[in-house]
Amino acid sequence: MTWKPELEELAERQRLAEKMGGEEKVSRQHGRGKLDARARIAGIVDEDSFREIGKIAGRGTYAEDGTFEDFAPSNLIFGRANIDGRPVVASADDFTVRGGAADAALHRKFTQCEKMAHTLGIPMIRMIDGTGGGGSVKSLEDMGFTYVPAVPGWEDIIKNQDTVPVVALALGPTAGMGAARTVASHYSIMVRGLSQIFAAGPAVAAAIGDDLSKEQLGGSDIHTTNGVVDEEVASEAEAFVTARKFLSYLPSNVNQLSSRTENWDPVDRRDESLLSAVPRADKQVYSMRKIMTSVFDEGSVFEMGKRWGRAAITAFARLDGWPVAVLANDPSFLGGSWEAKSSEKVERFAKLAEQFHLPVVHLVDNPGFMIGGEAERTGTIRYGVQAMNAVYRATVPWASVIVRRAYGIAGSAMSNAENFQYRFAWPSGDWGSLPIAGGLEVAYKSDIESAADPAARLAEIKAKLDKVTSPFRTAEQFSVEDIIDPRETRPLLCEFADLAWRKLGTG
Repeated sequence: MTWKPELEELAERQRLAEKMGGEEKVSRQHGRGKLDARARIAGIVDEDSFREIGKIAGRGTYAEDGTFEDFAPSNLIFGRANIDGRPVVASADDFTVRGGAADAALHRKFTQCEKMAHTLGIPMIRMIDGTGGGGSVKSLEDMGFTYVPAVPGWEDIIKNQDTVPVVALALGPTAGMGAARTVASHYSIMVRGLSQIFAAGPAVAAAIGDDLSKEQLGGSDIHTTNGVVDEEVASEAEAFVTARKFLSYLPSNVNQLSSRTENWDPVDRRDESLLSAVPRADKQVYSMRKIMTSVFDEGSVFEMGKRWGRAAITAFARLDGWPVAVLANDPSFLGGSWEAKSSEKVERFAKLAEQFHLPVVHLVDNPGFMIGGEAERTGTIRYGVQAMNAVYRATVPWASVIVRRAYGIAGSAMSNAENFQYRFAWPSGDWGSLPIAGGLEVAYKSDIESAADPAARLAEIKAKLDKVTSPFRTAEQFSVEDIIDPRETRPLLCEFADLAWRKLGTG
């Protein structure tokens, strides 16, 4: 006597689980231009590395005599897999089973999925497609009662955010709990035209007078510019590649360190274009991203959140193979001034670098906090101080390169001024409590007005102060540590990365 009948039933249940919501619903999913949940998992993890957990969890159908007849699987698929050879928890909502609603997911399966990541210390991948909430209003009739809202497993979501890298991919209309699970991550992605995120969908929004399409209510144009989501991509395949790349810079958990990769880019490479990267005209813009390309390992810059908080650039990169977190100003947007959203972005990124032990390189061209009525209405100073606090609380090694301006409180947030300053300034460095141009005519008002030629007197005063504001005068006082040839930036930052990772490697 063997257990062959039970094994045959197991195989049948597994076969039925692989059908997901059935041929018609899977075909409808593909007809919308969307991959099904199993194809998504296969697309994001290393080939043949996925081992599913709870595959036969769901709802069985039985004859009157108790004989098994059919099976409807849970709409959450998860398991252990590899990404670039490292273990991860990979999960995907199956929209073909009740639209991804949690009432078809089995609460314990959802919580076990989340618990697996922080318990084993491995990254969490969430591919979200559906509501993920308590089901439809119609399901109340079946239950026969309502319930006080609660989210089983949310404590585990918080633990994951505190302990392991969490990546969320919104891969369809994602509402309510699904939207919350997307945002509760370290890095989130939407697919343009395919993904939407909202607290409640268009039908519910219409009840309060907002008659909007899915894209108008929660498309990627909205959420990648307001900071809800980090990245917009053109396809699911691109989303998978982008998620894998993000993880490549991070350790598996907060108790480990990131890995160094092989580097083919010479440490002593000196890019001649850096000599003219910053224009002499103080109001002329330039490309900070080109400078980043020049100083970091070739092809290693991975920018995040490009479409929101645009005065601040946040990215991962490598120096001689070592991963670093990169913070920079973008002078082509608001002159690089930090407003509320940019400050919020800086705060979040500084905390991310601290959490996962990444040394920070800050490329500084900050004329200060944004000023004016709109800046005051949006609470710029509050968000700015929170960004500054995050910088000052950082304990990871930190290097600053003053590329051009560093003014006021925002300029002082380039690093913790109370710590040892691993800092370099380019000859284009320009700093102070406020820009000279903004206060010169006020400070010298009576002198200028009483002059026989006010315009000439203004020019004379300006020329004199231009000499006083020379970065070399500051270096004489050791108020800035070193002024360097811009072409030396890469070799010096590689030196910093080597020292930083020696320090991190000692715990």
